[in-house]
Amino acid sequence: MMDVILELLITFLQTIKDVLPIALIIFSFQLLVLRQPIANLKQILLGFLYVILGLAFFLKGLEQALFPLGEVMAQQLTDPEFLQLDVLTAHWENYHWIYLFAATIGFATTVAEPSLIAVAIKAEEVSGGTISVWGLRISVAIGVAFGIALGSFRIVTGTPLHYYIIVGYILVIIQTFFAPKTIIPLAYDSGGVTTSTVTVPLVTALGLELAKTIPGRSPILDGFGLIAFASLFPIITVMGYAQISQWKS
Repeated sequence: MMDVILELLITFLQTIKDVLPIALIIFSFQLLVLRQPIANLKQILLGFLYVILGLAFFLKGLEQALFPLGEVMAQQLTDPEFLQLDVLTAHWENYHWIYLFAATIGFATTVAEPSLIAVAIKAEEVSGGTISVWGLRISVAIGVAFGIALGSFRIVTGTPLHYYIIVGYILVIIQTFFAPKTIIPLAYDSGGVTTSTVTVPLVTALGLELAKTIPGRSPILDGFGLIAFASLFPIITVMGYAQISQWKS
């Protein structure tokens, strides 16, 4: 019990160290540049305390739960005994459970991503309800699900990463010309907010373990790159969601 408390205290102090520069910059600009008093100072300080406590518990939870869980799930799903195949003669079609798991874990982690929830709430506020919270979250989650599944397929087949990324961004450029102008900045932002604290640990673990299991794959060259797919395809699905909505209206 004491070890857990000590680890939480260390994480709490580290979180204070990480958050402190943000607070110093904000307060410095408010007092020295804007030369305005800080309104509701007690409320703001209490909010910072909540943020630090929340981050500390969240980071500790990631370390004790999501990181190990992602590694274990990836190891079990890529185990040749579970897949019931000989990895030396396996074909890409034999890894269908991997593609399904990649899609479902990509979808679930994106829906639960705190940064995406925050962006979706603000998007609904500034759009006057035109962009719904769940509409944006689901469209982004579909993009991540497809991207992670396609990235897993790339690892299995060993095809070069840049081919997929080039084709994907060509599609993004084409969509940009035809999508509603009001959705384009939000779509580009949606590609970044998905790759945050919930999605990255599980997705990275899946890619590394998959690359370790398949003969001829390098964890460095093939294991990474899934996050690029998770950032790219939400841009496509969000603009597609806007285009479909515009067509229906």
